[in-house]
Amino acid sequence: MNHQDRQAEAGQSDPALRARAIESLLLEKGLITRAAVDAVAATLENDVGPLNGARVVARAWSDPEYKRRLLADGNAALEELGLTAPTEFIVMENTDHVHNMIVCTLCSCYPWTVLGLPPTWYKSPEYRARVVIEPRTVLAEFGVHLPALTQIRVWDSTAETRYMVLPRRPAHTEDWSIDDLVTIITRDSMVGAAVIADPAGSKTRP
Repeated sequence: MNHQDRQAEAGQSDPALRARAIESLLLEKGLITRAAVDAVAATLENDVGPLNGARVVARAWSDPEYKRRLLADGNAALEELGLTAPTEFIVMENTDHVHNMIVCTLCSCYPWTVLGLPPTWYKSPEYRARVVIEPRTVLAEFGVHLPALTQIRVWDSTAETRYMVLPRRPAHTEDWSIDDLVTIITRDSMVGAAVIADPAGSKTRP
């Protein structure tokens, strides 16, 4: 099953259907407006996150001491940037030899305040089941092909603990500012379902 099929299947899950039914009922009774719903969704997607997570990653790439603090105590490092996580927040660093991925096998626990709304595929039963068994295959379906010697580690979020991936910094960005770096950091890379491509040849400084 490809990525688009997974999205379509997940989109028809019972929780999604219930959410749409509740939204329709509230709209029908005039308790909320479509504009209000769209505004909340836009805030979560664009303002709350994943821009927040991108700011954290860009700061860690640019400041070795902040990176050290982030990996040692994620919650304290978030507070330095005016951000908070309601649970224990742990950041796992991707390296030349290790690639990390995040999942929640029991439900869909996710660091909303840092990454915004969870992607549909993250909540799908198929992703939750398969990524712990065959992560390399799942990554390949997302278009990520890692060297055979790269170790893949999957971290299972819980109600008490949330994870975020610190992606590898791509080459040819050494002189980029934090604001420039933020523009290339994606939500999927902070979940571990994507890598950030070397911008050389496709773009220079944003």
